[in-house]
Amino acid sequence: MSIRVVLADDHPVVRAGLRSVIEKSGREIVVVREAADGNEVLRIAEKSGVDVFLLDIEMPFLNGLETAERLIKKDPKAKVIILSLHDARIYVDRAVRAGVKGYILKESATEDVIQAIEEVHRGNFFMSPAISKYIVDGFLGRVTAKKTKPAGDGLTNREREILQLIGEGLTSKEIAQRLNLFLNTVQVHRRNLMSKLAIHKQSDLIRYAIKEGIAKG
Repeated sequence: MSIRVVLADDHPVVRAGLRSVIEKSGREIVVVREAADGNEVLRIAEKSGVDVFLLDIEMPFLNGLETAERLIKKDPKAKVIILSLHDARIYVDRAVRAGVKGYILKESATEDVIQAIEEVHRGNFFMSPAISKYIVDGFLGRVTAKKTKPAGDGLTNREREILQLIGEGLTSKEIAQRLNLFLNTVQVHRRNLMSKLAIHKQSDLIRYAIKEGIAKG
């Protein structure tokens, strides 16, 4: 039986390139759906049988890490691979804490994607060689032992979504339009975020979102 994959990236050219690699590989792997943002992925997960989710880390509305956290929280057996431009430890750290089994870099994605999908489908971990040093250094063991809470722990899904957009520089009005919310509702969420995170300045809220990998810098 073929491995059913959802391919999520907001760049159609990237999706087309990876789909081509998968289809020409001759392996039992099928891209059953494509998505351009995290919310679309969550909708697909509700309706379609999926074996592996391949998620770009930098997607609009809901980024890859946020999407992975929600997928795995709902179904701890969900198998997720993050596709990223970043090899920074903070992103790998958060991905592993969330339960992600694969993390591949875009620069080597065409070489790694087939092996990553097959290994993760088997229940194994797969990391691009460029970041495997974290594993060698005992990174996974330290994360498990510390049981560190994920960035923004205690925030609601809506608050995390708004925090991502704040970190990406959107104003309250723009966020309200993007999420189809009342402006006052967004402002209430913003105040709640500042209260929960003990942050008092807009600039500090943006820095927090970027530092914790919730928004791209």
